[in-house]
Amino acid sequence: MQSIRPLVPLFAAAAILLAGNGLQGTLISLRGAHEGFSTAIIGLIGASYFAGFMGGCFIVPGILRAVGHIRAFSALCAFAATGTLLLILIVDPIAWLVLRFLLGLCFASLFTTVDSWLNSGADNDNRARVLSIYRLLDMFVVTASQFIIPVFGASSDTIFLILAIMITLSLVPISLADRSNPKPPARFSFNPAMIWRLSPIACIGCVCIGLTNASFRIIGPLYAQAIGLPVTAIATFMGAGILGGAVLQYPFGMLSDRYDRRIILLIATAGAAATGLFITGFAGTDPTLNYVGIFFFGAFSLPLISLSAAHANDHAKEDQYVHVAAGLIFFWSLGATFGPFISSVLMQIYGPDILFTFTSLIHGSLIVLTLWRMSVRASVPINARGRYHALLRTSLSFARMVNKEVSRTKSEKVKRGRPGR
Repeated sequence: MQSIRPLVPLFAAAAILLAGNGLQGTLISLRGAHEGFSTAIIGLIGASYFAGFMGGCFIVPGILRAVGHIRAFSALCAFAATGTLLLILIVDPIAWLVLRFLLGLCFASLFTTVDSWLNSGADNDNRARVLSIYRLLDMFVVTASQFIIPVFGASSDTIFLILAIMITLSLVPISLADRSNPKPPARFSFNPAMIWRLSPIACIGCVCIGLTNASFRIIGPLYAQAIGLPVTAIATFMGAGILGGAVLQYPFGMLSDRYDRRIILLIATAGAAATGLFITGFAGTDPTLNYVGIFFFGAFSLPLISLSAAHANDHAKEDQYVHVAAGLIFFWSLGATFGPFISSVLMQIYGPDILFTFTSLIHGSLIVLTLWRMSVRASVPINARGRYHALLRTSLSFARMVNKEVSRTKSEKVKRGRPGR
């Protein structure tokens, strides 16, 4: 663990930011409902966050090149903490829409800064370990942060103050303990049309998981509230879905390294569609059935973006990996921007049951399109693939770190001249 020790301050800062970001999404939905905002307005506010997040992923490399990591991180923390406090000072749907857009920009930029920092500190000897620790942190802190809401209540201003404190505290480990001076990320450009030609099904898969995952994260709390779950049960419901997302990541990844990734993509998508229908048709208002349903919904649906990215990288050359990562973040963000608003409008018209009917329809469409692509394109030989790596949708810099591992493992397979793990 010696080689990981210098990165501990960065992990600490990332954990605080991941927890705060995971908490804020659920909190905004519940607090918006408490303030009397309509479901459609809450969905639009959620969509504005993801629109800002998409913009932040692509503008922050220029900021890092201009002022460096520590100055960028400090300024962004100040903006994010201020924006969080303004949410309780100006309780107005238009103001919240603008603030959530700006917070999306800030959080995407903060994650890009931390991810870029981690990327610069990782090498071939410890990169896989760094990625694993980061994923475990994400799963644990985002799940745990949901239970801050029932402690203070969504109607309390205290929780917003705690969020602002968390964002501010993320400055401490980096400012006092990290002495590195990472290079700014290299310039990049991306061409969505080129990414589409490279792997249409990866692009479609990212749009679909953006539509469904963002709908769950933003409208899921409103669904749980509408079926009569108390605040603690809502936190448990959201936490179960997030925790479920980690359970099948590596089993699916292992299988996709051995078989046509699109077959595993089909299995995962079918599972997500089936569990969505289970929640709609059988769970009703029963808390236990809803917990079980959402746990397996997360287990089947959240690995889809990693499977899609792995499939795209199988078709990409090494010099295309960064372009693929940027393109897939764009397609995911596109789906995430529209998903909460579409599902919120549907829920306002048809009631809470429509949420998971909507996600099942999206996943069902992905099944049809995947079957079509399998009929027109052969699978990539096993010895020409990199290994599967579970992704966090935090930034392009995290994807760069993953792609270095993909490139390394693909090169190792070529050198050995045989498939293997």
